Amino acid sequence: MNNPLAKFYSWQVSSGALDGWTSYHLAAGLFIAKIAQWLGCSDLWAVLWVLIIGVAWEIFEYFVEGTEETYGTKKKWAYNTGADIFVEVAAAWWMVL
Repeated sequence: MNNPLAKFYSWQVSSGALDGWTSYHLAAGLFIAKIAQWLGCSDLWAVLWVLIIGVAWEIFEYFVEGTEETYGTKKKWAYNTGADIFVEVAAAWWMVL
């Protein structure tokens, strides 16, 4: 298939940026932002809480799961970590707009 979106998606999967857990990160970003808003946080702080918790989670994963042991290479781990943080923060930002 020569579709540019299909090529981009295929690259994301092969690079390790997207995996089965990406959807959970997206849902967690929305959930955390909504809870933060319910607790009275501003829109900015709702998104910042998603970022803070997301970075803390990725640090936890780094020490518990490792990099090459789980993802095969450090490059795939880095792509996956960046994608996880991006999708959860982007989803939260989109929700508070």
